[in-house]
Amino acid sequence: MDPLILAIDQGTTSTRAIVFGLDWKPRALRQIELAQHYPNPGWVEHDAEEIWRATLQTCREAIRDVGGPARIAAIGITNQRETTVLWERATGKPLHKAIVWQDRRTAAVTDALAAASHGPAVAEKTGLVLDPYFSGTKIAWLLDQVEGARERAAAGELCAGTIDCYLMHRLSGGSAFVTDVTNASRTSLMALDASDWDDGLLDLFRVPRAVLPSILPCAGEFGSSEAGLFGKAFPITGVAGDQQAALVGHAALRPGEIKVTYGTGAFLVINVGDVPRLSQNKLLATVGYEAGGGRAFALEGSIFSAGSTIQWLRDGLKLIEESRQSEAMAQDLRDNGGVYLVPGFTGLGAPWWEAEARGAIVGLTRDSTRAHVVRAGLESLAYQTADLLDALMADGAPRPSTLKVDGGVTANGWAMQFLADITGVPVERPAFQEMTALGAARLAALGAGLIDSLDVPAAEEPACWRPRMDAGERERLLSGWKAAVRGVLAAAGR
Repeated sequence: MDPLILAIDQGTTSTRAIVFGLDWKPRALRQIELAQHYPNPGWVEHDAEEIWRATLQTCREAIRDVGGPARIAAIGITNQRETTVLWERATGKPLHKAIVWQDRRTAAVTDALAAASHGPAVAEKTGLVLDPYFSGTKIAWLLDQVEGARERAAAGELCAGTIDCYLMHRLSGGSAFVTDVTNASRTSLMALDASDWDDGLLDLFRVPRAVLPSILPCAGEFGSSEAGLFGKAFPITGVAGDQQAALVGHAALRPGEIKVTYGTGAFLVINVGDVPRLSQNKLLATVGYEAGGGRAFALEGSIFSAGSTIQWLRDGLKLIEESRQSEAMAQDLRDNGGVYLVPGFTGLGAPWWEAEARGAIVGLTRDSTRAHVVRAGLESLAYQTADLLDALMADGAPRPSTLKVDGGVTANGWAMQFLADITGVPVERPAFQEMTALGAARLAALGAGLIDSLDVPAAEEPACWRPRMDAGERERLLSGWKAAVRGVLAAAGR
Protein backbone atom coordinates (compact mmCIF):
# COMPACT_ATOMS: atom_id res chain seq x y z
CA MET A 1 0.00 0.00 0.00
CA ASP A 2 1.13 3.57 -0.66
CA PRO A 3 3.05 5.36 2.12
CA LEU A 4 1.43 8.19 4.09
CA ILE A 5 2.85 11.43 5.50
CA LEU A 6 1.85 12.77 8.93
CA ALA A 7 1.84 16.58 8.91
CA ILE A 8 1.82 18.46 12.21
CA ASP A 9 0.44 21.99 11.78
CA GLN A 10 0.93 23.83 15.06
CA GLY A 11 -0.74 27.20 14.61
CA THR A 12 -1.59 30.24 16.69
CA THR A 13 -5.13 29.16 17.52
CA SER A 14 -5.03 25.38 17.10
CA THR A 15 -2.90 22.29 16.72
CA ARG A 16 -3.71 19.99 13.80
CA ALA A 17 -2.49 16.64 12.56
CA ILE A 18 -3.28 15.72 8.94
CA VAL A 19 -2.32 12.48 7.23
CA PHE A 20 -1.73 12.80 3.47
CA GLY A 21 -1.29 10.26 0.73
CA LEU A 22 1.20 10.96 -2.04
CA ASP A 23 -1.74 12.08 -4.19
CA TRP A 24 -1.86 14.98 -1.65
CA LYS A 25 -5.38 14.18 -0.57
CA PRO A 26 -5.99 14.11 3.19
CA ARG A 27 -6.76 10.75 4.76
CA ALA A 28 -7.35 12.01 8.30
CA LEU A 29 -7.54 15.35 10.11
CA ARG A 30 -7.65 16.04 13.83
CA GLN A 31 -7.61 19.45 15.52
CA ILE A 32 -7.53 20.88 19.05
CA GLU A 33 -8.06 24.57 19.82
CA LEU A 34 -5.30 26.40 21.68
CA ALA A 35 -5.94 28.72 24.63
CA GLN A 36 -4.65 32.28 24.36
CA HIS A 37 -3.23 34.06 27.41
CA TYR A 38 -3.06 37.87 27.73
CA PRO A 39 -1.29 38.63 31.04
CA ASN A 40 -0.70 42.32 30.24
CA PRO A 41 -1.74 44.77 27.50
CA GLY A 42 0.15 43.87 24.33
CA TRP A 43 1.36 40.55 25.78
CA VAL A 44 0.30 37.22 24.24
CA GLU A 45 1.33 33.81 25.57
CA HIS A 46 0.73 30.11 24.94
CA ASP A 47 1.24 27.15 27.26
CA ALA A 48 3.95 25.05 25.57
CA GLU A 49 2.94 21.97 27.58
CA GLU A 50 -0.60 22.37 26.25
CA ILE A 51 0.83 22.50 22.73
CA TRP A 52 2.81 19.30 23.37
CA ARG A 53 -0.21 17.44 24.75
CA ALA A 54 -2.36 18.57 21.82
CA THR A 55 0.32 17.46 19.37
CA LEU A 56 0.42 13.98 20.88
CA GLN A 57 -3.37 13.67 20.99
CA THR A 58 -4.06 14.88 17.46
CA CYS A 59 -1.27 12.74 16.00
CA ARG A 60 -2.42 9.62 17.83
CA GLU A 61 -6.01 10.15 16.73
CA ALA A 62 -5.04 10.80 13.10
CA ILE A 63 -2.78 7.73 13.04
CA ARG A 64 -5.59 5.63 14.47
CA ASP A 65 -7.96 6.99 11.82
CA VAL A 66 -5.76 5.61 9.03
CA GLY A 67 -5.46 2.18 10.62
CA GLY A 68 -2.35 2.56 12.75
CA PRO A 69 1.30 3.49 12.30
CA ALA A 70 2.36 0.88 9.75
CA ARG A 71 1.93 3.06 6.65
CA ILE A 72 3.26 6.34 8.09
CA ALA A 73 6.54 6.95 6.29
CA ALA A 74 7.57 10.35 7.66
CA ILE A 75 6.58 13.39 9.70
CA GLY A 76 6.46 16.97 8.43
CA ILE A 77 6.15 19.92 10.81
CA THR A 78 4.94 23.46 10.20
CA ASN A 79 4.50 25.98 12.96
CA GLN A 80 3.52 29.46 14.06
CA ARG A 81 6.77 31.34 13.52
CA GLU A 82 8.62 33.60 15.98
CA THR A 83 6.70 32.17 18.96
CA THR A 84 9.47 31.36 21.44
CA VAL A 85 9.94 28.73 24.14
CA LEU A 86 12.62 28.31 26.84
CA TRP A 87 12.89 24.77 28.24
CA GLU A 88 15.13 22.36 30.12
CA ARG A 89 17.37 20.31 27.87
CA ALA A 90 17.21 17.23 30.11
CA THR A 91 13.46 17.09 30.74
CA GLY A 92 11.82 19.13 27.97
CA LYS A 93 9.96 21.10 30.67
CA PRO A 94 9.16 24.71 29.66
CA LEU A 95 10.36 27.30 32.17
CA HIS A 96 7.84 29.98 31.17
CA LYS A 97 4.83 30.26 28.93
CA ALA A 98 5.74 30.62 25.26
CA ILE A 99 5.90 34.22 24.03
CA VAL A 100 3.72 34.45 20.92
CA TRP A 101 4.75 36.17 17.70
CA GLN A 102 2.08 38.85 18.29
CA ASP A 103 3.56 39.81 21.67
CA ARG A 104 4.90 43.38 22.06
CA ARG A 105 6.63 43.21 25.46
CA THR A 106 10.10 43.83 24.03
CA ALA A 107 9.15 47.00 22.15
CA ALA A 108 11.32 49.13 24.45
CA VAL A 109 14.32 46.95 23.57
CA THR A 110 13.86 47.24 19.82
CA ASP A 111 13.16 50.97 20.16
CA ALA A 112 16.45 51.39 22.03
CA LEU A 113 18.34 49.44 19.37
CA ALA A 114 16.76 51.59 16.67
CA ALA A 115 17.64 54.76 18.59
CA ALA A 116 21.23 53.53 18.70
CA SER A 117 21.14 53.29 14.89
CA HIS A 118 21.37 49.49 14.67
CA GLY A 119 18.37 49.22 12.36
CA PRO A 120 20.15 49.52 8.99
CA ALA A 121 22.84 46.97 9.89
CA VAL A 122 20.28 44.48 11.18
CA ALA A 123 18.17 44.90 8.05
CA GLU A 124 21.22 44.46 5.81
CA LYS A 125 22.20 41.21 7.53
CA THR A 126 18.83 39.64 8.28
CA GLY A 127 16.33 41.27 5.92
CA LEU A 128 14.22 42.11 8.99
CA VAL A 129 13.23 45.30 10.75
CA LEU A 130 13.84 45.98 14.44
CA ASP A 131 10.56 44.91 15.99
CA PRO A 132 9.41 42.80 18.97
CA TYR A 133 7.72 40.48 16.45
CA PHE A 134 10.93 38.48 15.97
CA SER A 135 12.33 35.81 18.27
CA GLY A 136 15.70 37.23 19.32
CA THR A 137 14.44 39.76 21.85
CA LYS A 138 11.92 37.22 23.16
CA ILE A 139 14.75 34.77 23.95
CA ALA A 140 16.72 37.49 25.74
CA TRP A 141 13.64 38.51 27.76
CA LEU A 142 13.10 34.91 28.90
CA LEU A 143 16.74 34.52 29.89
CA ASP A 144 16.57 37.75 31.88
CA GLN A 145 13.21 37.12 33.56
CA VAL A 146 13.44 33.42 34.49
CA GLU A 147 15.56 33.19 37.63
CA GLY A 148 18.97 31.68 36.97
CA ALA A 149 18.26 31.16 33.28
CA ARG A 150 21.31 32.96 31.92
CA GLU A 151 23.64 30.95 34.12
CA ARG A 152 21.93 27.67 33.24
CA ALA A 153 21.96 28.57 29.54
CA ALA A 154 25.70 29.20 29.64
CA ALA A 155 26.13 25.79 31.29
CA GLY A 156 24.26 24.11 28.44
CA GLU A 157 21.26 23.13 30.57
CA LEU A 158 18.61 25.08 28.65
CA CYS A 159 17.21 25.19 25.12
CA ALA A 160 15.54 28.13 23.39
CA GLY A 161 13.78 28.01 20.09
CA THR A 162 10.64 28.26 18.05
CA ILE A 163 7.77 25.78 18.22
CA ASP A 164 9.19 23.49 15.52
CA CYS A 165 12.40 23.11 17.52
CA TYR A 166 10.53 22.49 20.78
CA LEU A 167 8.29 19.84 19.22
CA MET A 168 11.19 18.01 17.56
CA HIS A 169 13.09 17.97 20.85
CA ARG A 170 10.07 16.49 22.64
CA LEU A 171 9.17 14.04 19.84
CA SER A 172 12.73 12.72 19.70
CA GLY A 173 13.06 12.30 23.45
CA GLY A 174 15.64 15.06 23.56
CA SER A 175 17.98 13.70 20.89
CA ALA A 176 17.14 16.28 18.21
CA PHE A 177 17.85 19.92 19.00
CA VAL A 178 17.45 21.43 15.54
CA THR A 179 15.48 23.99 13.59
CA ASP A 180 15.08 24.71 9.89
CA VAL A 181 16.42 27.65 7.96
CA THR A 182 13.01 29.35 7.49
CA ASN A 183 12.32 29.53 11.22
CA ALA A 184 15.94 30.54 11.92
CA SER A 185 15.62 33.38 9.41
CA ARG A 186 12.84 34.90 11.57
CA THR A 187 14.86 35.23 14.77
CA SER A 188 17.03 38.29 13.87
CA LEU A 189 19.97 36.05 14.83
CA MET A 190 20.87 34.50 11.43
CA ALA A 191 22.29 36.34 8.44
CA LEU A 192 19.96 35.88 5.48
CA ASP A 193 22.53 34.32 3.16
CA ALA A 194 24.04 32.04 5.85
CA SER A 195 23.06 28.78 7.53
CA ASP A 196 24.37 29.49 11.03
CA TRP A 197 23.89 31.95 13.84
CA ASP A 198 25.75 35.25 13.42
CA ASP A 199 28.09 36.16 16.30
CA GLY A 200 27.54 39.89 15.86
CA LEU A 201 23.78 39.50 16.01
CA LEU A 202 24.00 37.18 19.02
CA ASP A 203 26.00 39.84 20.86
CA LEU A 204 23.63 42.63 19.83
CA PHE A 205 20.52 40.77 20.98
CA ARG A 206 22.24 39.24 24.03
CA VAL A 207 21.54 35.62 23.13
CA PRO A 208 24.21 32.97 23.92
CA ARG A 209 24.96 30.48 21.15
CA ALA A 210 24.84 27.63 23.70
CA VAL A 211 21.07 27.96 24.05
CA LEU A 212 20.32 27.73 20.32
CA PRO A 213 19.69 24.72 18.02
CA SER A 214 21.53 23.65 14.87
CA ILE A 215 20.09 24.98 11.58
CA LEU A 216 19.16 22.55 8.79
CA PRO A 217 17.51 22.78 5.33
CA CYS A 218 13.73 22.29 5.13
CA ALA A 219 13.87 18.77 3.68
CA GLY A 220 16.10 16.02 5.06
CA GLU A 221 16.83 14.18 8.30
CA PHE A 222 15.92 16.15 11.42
CA GLY A 223 15.63 13.17 13.76
CA SER A 224 13.04 10.53 14.62
CA SER A 225 10.10 10.34 16.98
CA GLU A 226 10.40 7.94 19.88
CA ALA A 227 8.78 4.60 19.05
CA GLY A 228 6.76 4.63 22.26
CA LEU A 229 4.85 7.78 21.34
CA PHE A 230 2.96 6.42 18.32
CA GLY A 231 3.78 2.70 18.22
CA LYS A 232 6.59 3.15 15.72
CA ALA A 233 9.51 5.53 15.22
CA PHE A 234 8.87 7.96 12.37
CA PRO A 235 11.61 10.00 10.68
CA ILE A 236 11.06 13.76 10.75
CA THR A 237 12.07 14.84 7.24
CA GLY A 238 10.32 18.15 6.49
CA VAL A 239 10.07 21.39 8.49
CA ALA A 240 9.14 24.97 7.59
CA GLY A 241 7.51 27.94 9.26
CA ASP A 242 3.84 28.22 8.40
CA GLN A 243 4.05 30.94 5.76
CA GLN A 244 6.95 29.33 3.94
CA ALA A 245 5.19 25.97 4.12
CA ALA A 246 2.14 27.60 2.54
CA LEU A 247 4.36 28.92 -0.27
CA VAL A 248 5.38 25.31 -0.96
CA GLY A 249 1.80 24.10 -0.54
CA HIS A 250 0.63 26.53 -3.21
CA ALA A 251 3.56 25.40 -5.40
CA ALA A 252 4.55 29.08 -5.73
CA LEU A 253 8.05 27.93 -6.63
CA ARG A 254 8.90 30.37 -9.43
CA PRO A 255 10.08 33.96 -9.01
CA GLY A 256 7.16 36.40 -8.99
CA GLU A 257 4.55 33.95 -7.68
CA ILE A 258 2.61 35.24 -4.67
CA LYS A 259 0.51 33.63 -1.98
CA VAL A 260 -1.46 35.30 0.83
CA THR A 261 -2.52 33.32 3.89
CA TYR A 262 -5.38 34.77 5.96
CA GLY A 263 -5.15 33.13 9.36
CA THR A 264 -4.86 34.83 12.74
CA GLY A 265 -2.72 37.34 10.90
CA ALA A 266 -2.27 37.65 7.15
CA PHE A 267 0.97 37.07 5.32
CA LEU A 268 1.80 37.95 1.73
CA VAL A 269 4.88 36.10 0.45
CA ILE A 270 6.43 36.48 -3.00
CA ASN A 271 9.10 34.14 -4.32
CA VAL A 272 12.05 36.27 -5.49
CA GLY A 273 14.35 33.47 -6.65
CA ASP A 274 17.75 32.23 -5.53
CA VAL A 275 19.26 35.63 -4.65
CA PRO A 276 18.05 37.55 -1.56
CA ARG A 277 16.40 40.87 -2.31
CA LEU A 278 16.17 43.54 0.38
CA SER A 279 13.14 45.81 0.56
CA GLN A 280 13.30 49.59 0.66
CA ASN A 281 9.66 49.79 1.78
CA LYS A 282 9.60 47.84 5.03
CA LEU A 283 8.77 44.45 3.63
CA LEU A 284 10.78 41.58 5.09
CA ALA A 285 13.41 39.63 3.20
CA THR A 286 13.33 36.01 4.30
CA VAL A 287 14.17 32.47 3.28
CA GLY A 288 11.32 30.96 1.27
CA TYR A 289 12.55 27.38 1.56
CA GLU A 290 15.70 25.31 1.16
CA ALA A 291 15.41 21.84 -0.34
CA GLY A 292 17.15 19.61 -2.83
CA GLY A 293 20.36 21.59 -2.60
CA GLY A 294 18.76 24.92 -3.58
CA ARG A 295 17.43 27.88 -1.61
CA ALA A 296 14.63 30.22 -2.64
CA PHE A 297 14.32 33.64 -1.04
CA ALA A 298 11.17 35.68 -0.56
CA LEU A 299 9.81 39.09 0.34
CA GLU A 300 7.03 39.12 2.90
CA GLY A 301 4.46 41.53 4.21
CA SER A 302 3.05 40.71 7.63
CA ILE A 303 -0.40 41.82 8.80
CA PHE A 304 -0.81 41.20 12.52
CA SER A 305 -4.61 41.03 12.70
CA ALA A 306 -6.73 39.30 10.06
CA GLY A 307 -8.81 36.37 11.29
CA SER A 308 -8.23 37.63 14.82
CA THR A 309 -10.15 40.79 13.84
CA ILE A 310 -13.21 38.71 12.98
CA GLN A 311 -12.71 36.70 16.16
CA TRP A 312 -12.69 39.96 18.14
CA LEU A 313 -15.90 41.12 16.49
CA ARG A 314 -17.43 37.82 17.56
CA ASP A 315 -15.94 37.21 21.01
CA GLY A 316 -14.93 40.71 22.12
CA LEU A 317 -17.66 43.00 20.84
CA LYS A 318 -20.15 40.13 20.38
CA LEU A 319 -21.49 41.72 17.20
CA ILE A 320 -21.85 38.28 15.60
CA GLU A 321 -22.42 34.83 17.04
CA GLU A 322 -20.53 32.97 14.33
CA SER A 323 -17.82 34.19 11.97
CA ARG A 324 -19.82 33.13 8.92
CA GLN A 325 -22.54 35.67 9.82
CA SER A 326 -20.15 38.44 8.77
CA GLU A 327 -20.59 37.64 5.08
CA ALA A 328 -24.37 38.12 5.08
CA MET A 329 -24.11 41.28 7.18
CA ALA A 330 -21.62 42.85 4.77
CA GLN A 331 -23.68 41.89 1.72
CA ASP A 332 -26.83 43.46 3.15
CA LEU A 333 -25.27 46.93 3.27
CA ARG A 334 -25.24 49.23 0.25
CA ASP A 335 -21.75 50.50 1.18
CA ASN A 336 -19.46 50.85 4.18
CA GLY A 337 -21.11 54.08 5.35
CA GLY A 338 -17.68 55.71 5.69
CA VAL A 339 -16.76 53.38 8.60
CA TYR A 340 -13.20 52.01 8.79
CA LEU A 341 -11.68 49.65 11.33
CA VAL A 342 -7.89 49.77 11.71
CA PRO A 343 -7.01 46.54 13.58
CA GLY A 344 -3.91 47.66 15.43
CA PHE A 345 -4.66 45.47 18.44
CA THR A 346 -1.01 44.39 18.76
CA GLY A 347 0.52 47.18 16.71
CA LEU A 348 0.64 47.55 12.95
CA GLY A 349 2.84 45.33 10.79
CA ALA A 350 4.07 46.00 7.27
CA PRO A 351 4.49 48.48 5.76
CA TRP A 352 4.13 50.62 8.90
CA TRP A 353 5.89 48.61 11.64
CA GLU A 354 4.47 50.66 14.45
CA ALA A 355 4.55 48.67 17.70
CA GLU A 356 2.70 51.36 19.67
CA ALA A 357 -0.27 51.65 17.29
CA ARG A 358 -3.62 50.55 18.67
CA GLY A 359 -6.90 49.70 17.01
CA ALA A 360 -9.51 52.28 16.04
CA ILE A 361 -12.94 52.52 14.46
CA VAL A 362 -13.42 55.81 12.63
CA GLY A 363 -16.19 57.42 10.58
CA LEU A 364 -19.07 56.52 12.88
CA THR A 365 -22.35 58.45 12.59
CA ARG A 366 -25.79 58.00 14.10
CA ASP A 367 -26.63 55.95 11.01
CA SER A 368 -23.84 53.44 11.72
CA THR A 369 -24.90 49.97 12.82
CA ARG A 370 -23.11 46.87 14.04
CA ALA A 371 -23.21 45.66 10.44
CA HIS A 372 -21.05 48.63 9.41
CA VAL A 373 -18.46 47.74 12.04
CA VAL A 374 -18.45 44.07 10.96
CA ARG A 375 -18.10 45.07 7.31
CA ALA A 376 -15.28 47.44 8.23
CA GLY A 377 -13.47 44.52 9.86
CA LEU A 378 -13.76 42.45 6.69
CA GLU A 379 -12.74 45.37 4.49
CA SER A 380 -9.61 45.94 6.58
CA LEU A 381 -8.18 42.66 5.28
CA ALA A 382 -8.30 43.93 1.69
CA TYR A 383 -6.99 47.41 2.51
CA GLN A 384 -4.00 46.00 4.37
CA THR A 385 -3.26 43.64 1.48
CA ALA A 386 -3.40 46.58 -0.94
CA ASP A 387 -0.85 48.40 1.25
CA LEU A 388 1.48 45.41 0.96
CA LEU A 389 1.12 45.23 -2.81
CA ASP A 390 1.88 48.96 -3.07
CA ALA A 391 5.06 48.44 -1.04
CA LEU A 392 6.01 45.47 -3.20
CA MET A 393 5.61 47.46 -6.41
CA ALA A 394 7.56 50.36 -4.90
CA ASP A 395 10.36 47.82 -4.46
CA GLY A 396 10.27 47.21 -8.21
CA ALA A 397 8.11 44.09 -8.41
CA PRO A 398 5.50 43.94 -11.18
CA ARG A 399 1.82 43.88 -10.31
CA PRO A 400 0.94 40.22 -9.80
CA SER A 401 -1.32 38.43 -12.23
CA THR A 402 -3.00 36.43 -9.44
CA LEU A 403 -3.21 36.31 -5.67
CA LYS A 404 -3.18 32.69 -4.43
CA VAL A 405 -4.99 32.72 -1.10
CA ASP A 406 -5.70 30.31 1.72
CA GLY A 407 -6.79 30.41 5.34
CA GLY A 408 -10.05 30.40 7.22
CA VAL A 409 -11.17 33.89 6.19
CA THR A 410 -11.12 32.89 2.52
CA ALA A 411 -14.32 30.91 3.07
CA ASN A 412 -16.03 34.34 3.07
CA GLY A 413 -16.90 34.91 -0.59
CA TRP A 414 -17.84 38.56 -0.04
CA ALA A 415 -14.44 39.29 1.51
CA MET A 416 -12.63 37.59 -1.38
CA GLN A 417 -14.57 39.61 -3.97
CA PHE A 418 -13.80 42.80 -2.06
CA LEU A 419 -10.13 41.77 -1.96
CA ALA A 420 -10.09 41.38 -5.75
CA ASP A 421 -11.88 44.72 -6.15
CA ILE A 422 -9.58 46.72 -3.86
CA THR A 423 -6.32 45.22 -5.12
CA GLY A 424 -7.40 45.06 -8.75
CA VAL A 425 -5.93 41.54 -8.95
CA PRO A 426 -7.78 38.24 -9.53
CA VAL A 427 -7.96 36.06 -6.42
CA GLU A 428 -7.65 32.26 -6.52
CA ARG A 429 -8.56 29.96 -3.63
CA PRO A 430 -7.62 26.29 -3.92
CA ALA A 431 -10.28 23.65 -3.36
CA PHE A 432 -8.18 22.22 -0.52
CA GLN A 433 -7.39 24.88 2.06
CA GLU A 434 -4.75 23.34 4.32
CA MET A 435 -1.79 24.80 2.44
CA THR A 436 0.57 24.98 5.42
CA ALA A 437 0.12 21.31 6.30
CA LEU A 438 0.30 20.36 2.62
CA GLY A 439 3.61 22.21 2.25
CA ALA A 440 5.04 20.45 5.31
CA ALA A 441 3.90 17.09 3.91
CA ARG A 442 5.54 17.74 0.54
CA LEU A 443 8.80 18.78 2.20
CA ALA A 444 8.70 15.62 4.33
CA ALA A 445 8.06 13.45 1.28
CA LEU A 446 10.99 15.08 -0.52
CA GLY A 447 13.23 14.71 2.53
CA ALA A 448 12.28 11.03 2.82
CA GLY A 449 13.03 10.39 -0.85
CA LEU A 450 9.41 9.59 -1.70
CA ILE A 451 9.17 12.33 -4.37
CA ASP A 452 11.83 14.10 -6.42
CA SER A 453 10.21 17.54 -6.81
CA LEU A 454 8.06 20.00 -4.84
CA ASP A 455 6.35 21.15 -8.04
CA VAL A 456 2.98 19.42 -7.91
CA PRO A 457 -0.01 20.71 -9.96
CA ALA A 458 -3.30 21.45 -8.21
CA ALA A 459 -5.63 18.47 -8.13
CA GLU A 460 -8.77 20.58 -8.62
CA GLU A 461 -9.66 23.92 -10.21
CA PRO A 462 -9.52 26.82 -7.74
CA ALA A 463 -12.38 29.19 -6.98
CA CYS A 464 -11.70 32.58 -8.61
CA TRP A 465 -12.87 36.17 -8.01
CA ARG A 466 -12.10 38.84 -10.59
CA PRO A 467 -12.04 42.63 -10.02
CA ARG A 468 -15.27 44.39 -10.95
CA MET A 469 -15.08 47.69 -9.01
CA ASP A 470 -14.47 50.84 -11.05
CA ALA A 471 -11.22 52.72 -10.44
CA GLY A 472 -12.90 55.80 -8.98
CA GLU A 473 -14.70 53.84 -6.26
CA ARG A 474 -11.52 51.92 -5.46
CA GLU A 475 -9.54 55.14 -4.99
CA ARG A 476 -12.27 56.70 -2.86
CA LEU A 477 -12.31 53.72 -0.49
CA LEU A 478 -8.52 53.50 -0.30
CA SER A 479 -8.32 57.23 0.44
CA GLY A 480 -10.63 56.78 3.43
CA TRP A 481 -8.55 53.85 4.66
CA LYS A 482 -5.29 55.77 4.43
CA ALA A 483 -6.79 58.67 6.37
CA ALA A 484 -7.87 56.23 9.12
CA VAL A 485 -4.36 54.75 9.31
CA ARG A 486 -2.85 58.25 9.52
CA GLY A 487 -5.08 58.93 12.50
CA VAL A 488 -3.93 55.74 14.25
CA LEU A 489 -0.29 56.58 13.60
CA ALA A 490 -0.81 60.11 14.91
CA ALA A 491 -2.37 58.74 18.08
CA ALA A 492 0.74 56.57 18.52
CA GLY A 493 2.91 59.70 18.29
CA ARG A 494 4.24 58.96 14.79
